[in-house]
Amino acid sequence: MKDLFAKFSDLTTPNELRELGLYPYGHALQSRQDVEVIMEGKRRIMLGSNNYLGLTTDPRVVEAGIHAFEQYGSGCSGSRFLNGTLQMHLELEEELAAFLHKGGALTFSTGFQSNLGIISALVGMHDYVICDRENHASIYDGCRLSFGKMLRYRHADMADLERQLQKVPETNGCLIVTDGVFSMGGDIANLPEICRLAKQYGARVMVDDAHGLGVIGEGGRGTASYYGLEDQVDVYMGTFSKSLASLGGYMAASEEVVDYVKHSSRPFIFSASITPASCATALTALRILRDEPERVARLQALSAYARSCFHKKGVRIIEAETPIVPIYTYDPINTLQKAKEAYDAGVYVNPVLPPACAPGECLLRTSYMATLSEALIDEATDILAKVMTKDA
Repeated sequence: MKDLFAKFSDLTTPNELRELGLYPYGHALQSRQDVEVIMEGKRRIMLGSNNYLGLTTDPRVVEAGIHAFEQYGSGCSGSRFLNGTLQMHLELEEELAAFLHKGGALTFSTGFQSNLGIISALVGMHDYVICDRENHASIYDGCRLSFGKMLRYRHADMADLERQLQKVPETNGCLIVTDGVFSMGGDIANLPEICRLAKQYGARVMVDDAHGLGVIGEGGRGTASYYGLEDQVDVYMGTFSKSLASLGGYMAASEEVVDYVKHSSRPFIFSASITPASCATALTALRILRDEPERVARLQALSAYARSCFHKKGVRIIEAETPIVPIYTYDPINTLQKAKEAYDAGVYVNPVLPPACAPGECLLRTSYMATLSEALIDEATDILAKVMTKDA
């Protein structure tokens, strides 16, 4: 019998990158997640966070978490079906549903589990699920956890989506799943055409709005709102770990769909509920988003400002309308070298390597917060421009 652990000796790349001083993962924060951080003993401008609204340090959010710890303790120690439902969980779901103009909502322990739980519950034995090739890994794993058949279409290629839809027998159900805002490229799904094709072929539509909530749409309501298609998207999925400055995930849909998933989803039924502090901070952040839509406008303005800085400084970026602004680097080693040079010069960015991108399409992913200043963006883009033009 072959040793199960024999594969470990084949995993040489991490050690090789460590020897080269290019290993990019696990840099330790020694301060709050903010626009400026202390990371491994040095000040860095944070251009690598998904804290889009900058609410992780908002005093109201922090106070809500502290109060929840004091009132409810550190955890619920049970699933939502048993002893793990707080009144606050129900308030969060009710307010999420109202904000997103849906009949109901349901929370999950993490964003990743949300996609596992929703897709595996909705897509049954004889159903089909059709995915954009650049969808998040959690969508792919949700498809694998289901008993349905997965088909994929080329990224943003609506003609290819239609070809996949034509493969689905008329007697079978079909769910189209797409990221709303794609997490690496920052581009927005062509939801009008996806919804048109779904209606034509009788499919349902699910949008992963992890990077859309708080970022685009009316008051930050996400991708469907951005296009005015809230009534044509059947299921929203999202996370609390980005704009809502907490941890956990959710779905929003009709009351009937939510109730079905609640009673069918193994990741929901067999997982402990999100902690009181996570629930309280997400609820407070949601209320801030609802009551202060100017934060979304500020985020959009700062993102546009960052793009303009890169243009002026001759740095080639992927064009989009979101706070995700990727810089082309192409080759993995070049990407890691540029990320290290930026890090050493005081700017944290995320290197994007396969399988998070296609081979030869590596990136430095920069992302922005509503609490950044133009001065910090000037400083950070100056550093990145020097890094990118060095030896060019």
